[in-house]
Amino acid sequence: MPLEEIEAPTEHLHEHIQQEAEKAAGHAHGGHDRLAMRVALSSVVIAVLAAVSALHAGHHANEAVIEQMQAADQWSYFQAKGIKLTVLSANRDLLTALGKELPAESLARIEGYKKEQAQIEEKAHESEQASAAHLHHYKTLANGVTLFQVGIAMAAMAVLTRRRPLWYVSLLLGMGGAVFLALGLF
Repeated sequence: MPLEEIEAPTEHLHEHIQQEAEKAAGHAHGGHDRLAMRVALSSVVIAVLAAVSALHAGHHANEAVIEQMQAADQWSYFQAKGIKLTVLSANRDLLTALGKELPAESLARIEGYKKEQAQIEEKAHESEQASAAHLHHYKTLANGVTLFQVGIAMAAMAVLTRRRPLWYVSLLLGMGGAVFLALGLF
């Protein structure tokens, strides 16, 4: 599953909100002007949180891939040790069938390969678990980014339509995104 960096494509919304906020600053103390200013300020906070979430999500996505690659490397190493073990075991069986003994050094290597395989397997499982943990953090943070983006879009709609309830929805979505951000960080 390819992991992609998460971006918050909300630049045009920020520009519109900023324009509306500038209009509000230039006008008298009307209700819409105060709403536009409040929406603009809350949108900035949501956008910053979205950027932080996207940054951390990208980090966890990268770490998940790295850990999975390390696990694959360990499994390859495990297989290489297994091939060496199989060759030595086949030699032992062949020599035993011929009534001869495998040298003590070769017997020691067989036992060494078995021990090494156990250690390598443990490392591979650890890397797989670390990858899964990073992937879980990535998904949680990505959900936060999504809520932040939708929250910013709702804020823009609140300014465009001059409807305060849409701003409240934006704030709720931002809080939901903050919950995912907190869960993803801890």
